[in-house]
Amino acid sequence: MVLKILMLVVFFGVMVGIGLYCRRNATDVNGFVLGGRNVGPWLTAFAYGTSYFSAVIFVGYAGQFGWKYGIASTWVGIGNALIGSLLAWGFLGRRTRIMTQHLSSATMPEFFGKRFASPRLKVAASVIIFIFLIPYTASLYNGLSRLFGMAFNIDYSVCVVVMAVLTGVYVIAGGYMATAINDFIQGIIMVFGIVAIIAAVLKSQGGFLAALEGLSKVSDPAVSAMPGVFNSFFGPDPLNLLGVVILTSLGTWGLPQMVQKFYAIKNESQVSKGMIISTVFAFIVAGGCYFLGGFGRLFSDRIDIVANGPDSVVPTMLSGLPDVLIAVVVILVLSASMSTLSSLVLTSSSTLTLDLIRDHIVKDMDEKKQLSVMRALIVVFIAISVVLAIIQYRSSVTFIAQLMGVSWGALAGAFLAPFLYGLYWKRTSTFACWVSFGFSTVVMLLNIFVRSSFPKLLQSPINAGAFCMLAGLVIVPVLSLFTPAPDKTLVDNAFSCYDRKVTVRQSEALGDSE
Repeated sequence: MVLKILMLVVFFGVMVGIGLYCRRNATDVNGFVLGGRNVGPWLTAFAYGTSYFSAVIFVGYAGQFGWKYGIASTWVGIGNALIGSLLAWGFLGRRTRIMTQHLSSATMPEFFGKRFASPRLKVAASVIIFIFLIPYTASLYNGLSRLFGMAFNIDYSVCVVVMAVLTGVYVIAGGYMATAINDFIQGIIMVFGIVAIIAAVLKSQGGFLAALEGLSKVSDPAVSAMPGVFNSFFGPDPLNLLGVVILTSLGTWGLPQMVQKFYAIKNESQVSKGMIISTVFAFIVAGGCYFLGGFGRLFSDRIDIVANGPDSVVPTMLSGLPDVLIAVVVILVLSASMSTLSSLVLTSSSTLTLDLIRDHIVKDMDEKKQLSVMRALIVVFIAISVVLAIIQYRSSVTFIAQLMGVSWGALAGAFLAPFLYGLYWKRTSTFACWVSFGFSTVVMLLNIFVRSSFPKLLQSPINAGAFCMLAGLVIVPVLSLFTPAPDKTLVDNAFSCYDRKVTVRQSEALGDSE
């Protein structure tokens, strides 16, 4: 117990110390929100990855989908690496950095407002972010409840409050740069932690081949009559597994807290480096989490899935580990949760301040006042998320995966297509963006309140969210072609940033001649 507490004290001390150290980088809005657009590839890549993977992944998704699909759930982690990281950086990284700087936009709603010359679109986007980031933020804490109960036997509410307060301290003090540096440290912990935990769990089952053989003998008639289905290539339900891959992989393309990481990239050379680092990170962390969860049924004699739900799978798998590894697990999940929490509250507060309060509610806000409002809103968002997390835990409203699925589905479904087409296609219309916003928001709200009325495949928030994302990719181009073209001068101005000529070294681009 002394070792566990000592590791926690050191961990929290480093996080807060970095926040205080980075105060000098958070004296203006650009520095507080984007780190002065001067963040290197390692910090940006780890900030992207740690914001991507939280306790929701490690405890909620890995446990639930590992139990449901077996070893095939590893495909989700592979999809996260290839689609959610590699392709996201490749398609969005450079263009996002160039156009957002050209338009002087610090947030995703501000991008929509300036790219389409629509202040109302900006306000609508900020409202959607405010509404749907809150349940996602609240879901982050839930992954800690069982792990802290197992490791420390302390009340869940105490754990939540301590984590929230300490996260708030370093975000309020140091802004984006503090979160980026802390994300880097937390990411290193996550990488080494997940490798050590997988090795320990497999060793407890006699090694990888023995664990795989044991999984081949597990059967569940309620899931599938096929023998060995839980160690098969695609598992018992490939279609629903595909829905999980789409939601958790393609979703990052439209999540404001993820896309805004590209705003802060320092220069061109950092994009390719960041893409590689982020992809490797995702392979190890996401692939490792889902791979680990795939062996959950080997512990079925200790798991009452009906009584305790799928969120109990991973904590049960880890409960027999040595104390040192239990401490590593706690620090790993804390790292995953605090990094994502810091990204979410910074995104929420900056969006609400810059896109809704400034100019719309409070006129002539100077920079000092904007910073004060953002810091105050960080406190408000954290407080709301803590209250919701405790209420959810006490009343068992829903599973972790469902909270995250609703939030990701609404946000990514609303923003993915307008943002992607807005970066690449001049013909994208404001009306098409409005429809994309409204369609996904309405579908996901209906999925919460009248889920039973949906077709069976779409009753799952995860499948509904994936459907919204794919639908948006069709809705936006079709409606753009059948609605009036946007103002040519406006569009040409936005895309002129891509035509600017720059001089680069020959190692980065081949010349036409010697």
